[in-house]
Amino acid sequence: MMAEKITSLQVAEKAGVSQSAVSRVFTPGASVSKKTADKVRKAAEELGYRPNVLARAMVSGKSRIIGLVVAYLDNHFYPEALEILSNTLQEQGYHVLVFMASQTAGNIDNVMDEILDYQVDGIVMASVAMSSDIATRCQQAGVPIVLFNRSQDIKGISSVTSDNHAGGRQVAEFLIDGDHKRIGYIAGWEGASTQRDREAGFREYLQEADVELFAREVGDFHTERARDAGRRMFDVPADQRPDAVFVANDHMALTVMDVIRFELGLRIPEDVSVVGYDDVPPASWPAYNLTTMRQRANLMVAETVSALMEHINNPKTASPKRVAIDGPFIVRGSARLPEGWTPKG
Repeated sequence: MMAEKITSLQVAEKAGVSQSAVSRVFTPGASVSKKTADKVRKAAEELGYRPNVLARAMVSGKSRIIGLVVAYLDNHFYPEALEILSNTLQEQGYHVLVFMASQTAGNIDNVMDEILDYQVDGIVMASVAMSSDIATRCQQAGVPIVLFNRSQDIKGISSVTSDNHAGGRQVAEFLIDGDHKRIGYIAGWEGASTQRDREAGFREYLQEADVELFAREVGDFHTERARDAGRRMFDVPADQRPDAVFVANDHMALTVMDVIRFELGLRIPEDVSVVGYDDVPPASWPAYNLTTMRQRANLMVAETVSALMEHINNPKTASPKRVAIDGPFIVRGSARLPEGWTPKG
């Protein structure tokens, strides 16, 4: 037989306090003395009491739940970043519900209905595109949204990214300083602001240096498509292939490196220099030793949570903000090092 469910009234009687005191002990941020809290938690543990979070949410109007919408977990950057994000939100007293969606804005309408049904206090969208209609629905429901690793021109929406434009420029500078003459680019999903801004910065610096982009392919931030893009770019006569390539993220860059070395028998960096973006854990493995732009996941998460808490706690006065965090250029062995070259900043 199942044991009888313990109530807050029973805990209060055992601890010798009021029922409202029990409620305050289990309400994040509520005022309660340490002595009372210790007595209540001791009584709760002995009785096996667990607070009813959903019931409390119905009374307070706050679920203490954050909806986390994720579209792209293949990239090693996201599991690590989302773990940090979940832990940080939990430290703020929030529970995290994860919802999977596609990258394109049109594919998250059904997911958004489900999220709002849970009466979430806020939403973080990680590498997910959203429409202005969805933003309006959430704003009308009083649910703030922060975009993580995406940026869109939608009124009232905060976003946190790395400084992708500046990162793209720095990659181009590094490759040009390395005296590369035929520079290629393998793009990610072209609907993503990260892809757009990285390529824009990269091309901008090339143009300023009077260097034309030698070759371009699209890998869509997808393993198989990146592999095909690498084959199209490098399985050609020597005078038609790039001597350097910037790949829009590490996830694709590692795949392209495998194609270059193991399928085509070319040497890295002697025949081809390869640069990525993100600095995921495998990038530092000796098998890859990838030169790359680092995204500072800890800082990006901190800014995301800060923006979300500001909107939740001060909905009438909080202003949307766009944060772009610079990252260091990590020089390893996959690209030819320019003579006398040192990172800037």
